[in-house]
This record gives sequence, C-alpha cells and structure tokens, in this order.
Amino acid sequence: MRTDITTLRYDIHDVAGYINWIYFFHAWGFQPRFATIADIHGCDSCRAQWVARFDEAERPKAAEAVRLYQEALQLLAELDGKFAVHAVYRLMDANADGDNLLLDGTRFPLLRQQTRTRPDTPFLCLSDFVRPVSQGVADTVGGFATTIGEAMEQPYAGDDYQHLLVKTLGERLAEAAAEKLHLHIRREVWGYAPDERLTLQQLLNEDYQGIRPAVGYPSLPDLSVTFLLDRLIDMRRIGIRLTETGMMRPHASVCGLMFAHPAARYFAVGKIDAGQLADYARRRGMSVEQMSQYLRSNLNN
Repeated sequence: MRTDITTLRYDIHDVAGYINWIYFFHAWGFQPRFATIADIHGCDSCRAQWVARFDEAERPKAAEAVRLYQEALQLLAELDGKFAVHAVYRLMDANADGDNLLLDGTRFPLLRQQTRTRPDTPFLCLSDFVRPVSQGVADTVGGFATTIGEAMEQPYAGDDYQHLLVKTLGERLAEAAAEKLHLHIRREVWGYAPDERLTLQQLLNEDYQGIRPAVGYPSLPDLSVTFLLDRLIDMRRIGIRLTETGMMRPHASVCGLMFAHPAARYFAVGKIDAGQLADYARRRGMSVEQMSQYLRSNLNN
C-alpha cells in the first residue's frame, strides 16, 4: 500500500487530550504518581482531596504539582487558536532485506540486538516485522514526523519559567500529535485496525496493534537515519529542518516509522560490538569513525 506525502494541521485543542502527562511531569522532576493530577476533576475540592491522599511529607510536592498542572492548562488555552501542531506522513511499499528495509527503493539500514533479554527470546531487528523481499510481495511501512510551529516559544523567551513551560508543553504536543496521527492512520488511512476502540489510557499504554518507533529511541538509536527519513517524507513541508548532525529544529519534533505486524513490539538494540558497527557503517555508507559518533551510547567500550 502506498500513499502520497500528506500533511495535517492540528489546533492545540485537537491534540491536547492525547498528552501523556507522566512525561511532562518527569521533565519537571516529578515522579509518575504526581502526574495523576491530570486525572482529577478540575474543582478545588477534588484537587484538595487529591493532595490529601499523599503522605504529609509529600503534600507540598503534590500542591506544587497542582499549581504546575493548572499553569500548563492555562498556557495551553492561551496558545490555542494562535499556534498549531503539524504532521506529515507517507505509507510506502516495503520489504525486509536482512537487517535493512527497502522503502520505495531506498535502502534503510537497521540494527539488530546482540544481547538477549531472556534465554528464549530472539535477537530482534525492526526488519523482522516486514515481509522479506524474497517472497516477492510488497508489504507496507509508514514514515511520519510531527512538530510545533516554531514561533510558539518566541513570545515567552523573556521569561525563564514561562519559556521552559512552553518548551516542555511543546514537546508533549508533538508527541500527542504523533499519537493522534497514528490512531488516524491505523483506523482510516492504512485501515488495518478499523474497529479499534481504545480509551486514552489504553492508547498511552500502547495497547494497539503495531508500533511507531521514533528515531533516537532504543530500537532505532541512530540519529543519522533522520536524513534518510527526510528524503522519504520531506519534513520541510511542515517546517522541520535538520542540523548537520541530524537534529530536528524546532526541538519539539518527533519522527519515526510505523509498523503494523501483530507481533511488532518495542525493544532496545542495546550494546553492539565492533563487527556490527563496521557492518552497519558500511550499509549506511559512512566511516566507522562517523558512525561511532552517532552510536556512542550503544558501543561496547
């Protein structure tokens, strides 16, 4: 299945409901239990009862979480209507060729685990979730990117607290847009899960069929593949530009791949040895030294 490159524009209120508040609070130094304030009804009495559930020593921290959440909601309301969140995606004919993906004629190298998580588990590679080229039948893989409007942070540049608040909210909005986009693609565009009906918590728990590993995440750790993905989906269409090292600007941006196989699951590539590094560098068309810079945290020292 193939589609043309498609862009979408979301208003803030379109995606705010898909925010995973655990990661927002994590960015501010709060443990996950404090993120449950997002599940509480907005009345003062409900918030006070929520704070009272904590041990006395933790109540000041809980009250701080309440204030932070209220200020975040206030800022979201202020941003709504003034700024938007943008997405681009493309579904591509795909096949697996060993540890590579073939995406509409582009070779997309991947890494395979070299350490078992359990004695009975295989060494996984994302290409395992795509039909092999030897079968002569095309499969499908999606590419996507989401981002905020770059100007969203500018009005708050003079206030350190507000600037950090809009920055952390922007990161969550880009991720929330990826969540909403993936839902739309599964049910309507790709259509492999047309009857999917999940709660928000089930979505955040990734209870749906398929995965969408983002570049830089444990199963897709090489940031340089952002350049390959950009050739396939043209991120400039939504205002994303890449630095010389493959970092995305605006910073609050996400890009990655989408797989539909029922057995597809997230995993960590983990540590790789010198032999795999050399093989991967060859497949990427880069020197071992260049590749080492991108995979520093994955190298066995």
